[in-house]
Amino acid sequence: MKNVFKMTMLLTVLAMFMTSIIVPQQASANESLNIMADAAILVDAESGKILFEQNADTPLGVASMTKMMTEYLLFEAIEDGRITWDQQYSVTDFTYQVSQDRALSNVPLRADGTYSIKELYEALAIYSANAATIGIAETIAGTEGEFVRLMNKKAEELGLEDTKFVNSTGLNNADLKGMHPDGTGETDENVMTARSVAKLARALMTDYPEVLETTSIAKAVFRDGTDDRTEMPNWNFMLPGLVYEYEGMDGLKTGTTDFAGHSFTGTAKREDVRLITVVMKAVDSEGVGSYKARFDATRALMDFGFGQFTRQEIIPAGYQFEDQQALPVAKGQEDEVKIAVKEPITMMVRSSEKDAYVPELVIDESLLDNGKLEASIEKDKVVGTVNLTKESGSDYGYLDGSASGAEVITTESVERANWFSLSLQAVGSFFSTMWNGAVDFVKGLF
Repeated sequence: MKNVFKMTMLLTVLAMFMTSIIVPQQASANESLNIMADAAILVDAESGKILFEQNADTPLGVASMTKMMTEYLLFEAIEDGRITWDQQYSVTDFTYQVSQDRALSNVPLRADGTYSIKELYEALAIYSANAATIGIAETIAGTEGEFVRLMNKKAEELGLEDTKFVNSTGLNNADLKGMHPDGTGETDENVMTARSVAKLARALMTDYPEVLETTSIAKAVFRDGTDDRTEMPNWNFMLPGLVYEYEGMDGLKTGTTDFAGHSFTGTAKREDVRLITVVMKAVDSEGVGSYKARFDATRALMDFGFGQFTRQEIIPAGYQFEDQQALPVAKGQEDEVKIAVKEPITMMVRSSEKDAYVPELVIDESLLDNGKLEASIEKDKVVGTVNLTKESGSDYGYLDGSASGAEVITTESVERANWFSLSLQAVGSFFSTMWNGAVDFVKGLF
């Protein structure tokens, strides 16, 4: 009997010991996501909420993901009426020479040929054609060098930190046949951080969602019915029907060079959720870069986002803080005014972490005089904000650097008291001050 008791106790202790080892490891595994790439980021496209990041602020090569900026400037130029889709581009010696290098991603351009901007754009967006991209740059800005200036200017406007563009394509300048853009060196490379790439992708899709109509095309033909007919398979092999297809995938841009490795900016939509992923210099378990490695890394990020996160209401509209449901009022017909959260705070969170977010009230002190709002006070006056802080685990914030929050407003109006009431308040304040002073004086005698 004693042996049985001892064995039971031993098993109980062993079970407790194993639990103490296994449970923390499991929690840690859920907290992190090991992506085999130099950098990675996962973003909710609607809000810009970052769901995961890994080395997201290190400048790295971007290769043909650069072309997202060229696309942005193209759509902007079309929108502004500076160029049109039907506008014809006459091939220059530069674009002709680049287009004949089939070791690069290209559609062949004739030396004496003309091509519509629409044709060049489709070759860019589907097949990542480099000479076609340069042709668009020359059409918009006159020279690729001037276009690069526009690219870097737009990067500043969009808040793309640690970003440097030296050409419109993402090629190494050494591949540009000695005709690299003015002001750049032959060995210069385009560099961005994963965070900035995600910002660019989100800006492109937000401002010009029609880009997805083209990036979602799995295969097209350039100059069909002519001697220059060229098959254009999309390099995004995660599109439906392709080898690494992924449900909901419809963009956005691959990039591959020796410098940048195998990189990819992906986007997929399921129901009302669209995600953006960026992986830079992806490798396999052996440390070798490949197309499969970048798509495997993207799949892991997408699965994590769609599988672990849902859009939830964290704070409802009209929410009131238990410890401060009102603000004191000076010179009003009422002594206080009630306050509440104006709009609901809804964001993508892991289902198990909704309760980890705690609301924090921040009153705009510039509106107060001696801790009070002065009447008259209108209903819906913004008096502060509510911010969400996460008590445990990682919260990566938003692409623009902001935090989760909403405005706090007054829920009623308070009229200013009339002269008689204000006089009574002043008299009451006077005698109250006198009384408090007398009490303090008397206390000081003892």
